[in-house]
Amino acid sequence: MTELKSNGGLIGAGGVSRRGFLKSATALGIAGTSIGAMAGSAYANTPKRGGTFRFGIHDGNTSDSHDPGTYTTRQMIYLAHQYRSYLTMIEAGGSLGGDLALEWSGNEDASVWTFKLNPNASFHSGGKVTANDVVASLNHHRGEASTSAAKSLLSTVTNIEAQGDDVVVITTDSGNADLPWLMTDYHFAICPAKDGGIDWQSGDGSGPYKITEGKFGEGWKLDRHDGWHGEGAYFDKIEMLVLNDPNARQTALMTGEVDAVSLIETKTMALLQRNPNIVIENIPSAAAITMPMHCDTAPFDNVDVRKALKLAINRDEIIEKIAFGAATKGNDFHVSPAMPYYTELEQHEYDPDQARSLLKKAGHDGLNISLSTADSVFAGAVDMAVLYAEQAKAAGINMEVVREPNDGYYSDVWLKKPFCAVSWGARPTPDVMYSLAYKSDAAWNESRWQNERFNELLLQAKSELDDGLRTEMYGEMAMLAKDDGGTVIPMFNNFVYARRANVMRGENVAASWELDGARGPSRWWFA
Repeated sequence: MTELKSNGGLIGAGGVSRRGFLKSATALGIAGTSIGAMAGSAYANTPKRGGTFRFGIHDGNTSDSHDPGTYTTRQMIYLAHQYRSYLTMIEAGGSLGGDLALEWSGNEDASVWTFKLNPNASFHSGGKVTANDVVASLNHHRGEASTSAAKSLLSTVTNIEAQGDDVVVITTDSGNADLPWLMTDYHFAICPAKDGGIDWQSGDGSGPYKITEGKFGEGWKLDRHDGWHGEGAYFDKIEMLVLNDPNARQTALMTGEVDAVSLIETKTMALLQRNPNIVIENIPSAAAITMPMHCDTAPFDNVDVRKALKLAINRDEIIEKIAFGAATKGNDFHVSPAMPYYTELEQHEYDPDQARSLLKKAGHDGLNISLSTADSVFAGAVDMAVLYAEQAKAAGINMEVVREPNDGYYSDVWLKKPFCAVSWGARPTPDVMYSLAYKSDAAWNESRWQNERFNELLLQAKSELDDGLRTEMYGEMAMLAKDDGGTVIPMFNNFVYARRANVMRGENVAASWELDGARGPSRWWFA
């Protein structure tokens, strides 16, 4: 087997890119364990067990659920990564590693992928995790009856088959070079198979920690799972507290009520950095702040109106005043410089005069619209919306900022209100991001955008193993989203979170979610 080592998202000392590896691994049938397992980690000191780790999170609702098909908020996502397992995971260095899967390989055209499971993995209820559990869990997101938000991600999968207890084979109708990365999507948590479906209701899982008590919208207590099949789980217990209010989170961190928080306000970052008891993590990422407009709803059904709103925002000012520099400038297509296949396009700059001209072309002498947001979207979300509204006035746009309740924002506002602010976590590849939120029939097509050419390219790029051609396809898709799409993307926000100085971590942290890719509670330890 050819060995490939991780180097912070690059594979091998020679700098082979992630997309290059995907192509090579598919063609050669290389097993996935050669990526993360051999890399090793440099630790600040030797990890040790013990203690109760308490962390406050910034996004949780009473309406949240254990159903992996409904995972939306950070509460559901962070909790899932503690008490449930996945086939694969994004390692702290950015490479792809195994969770339940010990190894995996694809055939020559990447249409068939075989995953070998860890035979030592067990559910908290005591049973062994088998291939049947994986098949049932993935099928939960498939079929006409499925209501899963991740249904579109598996639309090309034609069959998922168990071969004995420890082997799962996934077949697609066309090649999917990203499929092992796709299995890291937070919806694809593995649950026990039950009665032709899965038991998601009980909260059973095979993750590093097992739930002992808790309530959605408030918090959870978990104990270490002694049957955990992976590394880590150094804390004896963990407690997750829902602290939607940014002041409450910061106070809890400073007083030692919690050992870490998932988000701090960037305007307080410099102040907190002076505190020797607190460590700030400021991680560039592919996470994004989006403002989707419903393209089937007036006035956003007119492309000139959409373009005007993209030109009526001063992104530089927003990054300076709202993100305090902790962000990368967006350009209205959902691929950041931190992702593979990023394309450099002419930047949408602040141009209120051109925006006004486009509105006039669309038949509008000025524009009256509402923009919904909430504090729970991200620290500074309301201030960002207010600043955007002020900037848009120069284009003749009267934008009313509607401050929605934090609780229930993603169930009552997102996908329902025609113009709102949204915080997206990072996705590993453009295919995953586009399939989830921009594909015409995606459950989370938040702008309700329909573009036939974009969808053609998405399907073609998924199975294209020629890296040059795939890059060209994603470049054209970026252009279509930028010029025709219904989403304003002001910035790709850094993950800015914090921990107490007595909380140790490895040399790297994952940039897929806050808190070390949502796995900090199982990767970190006390000094």
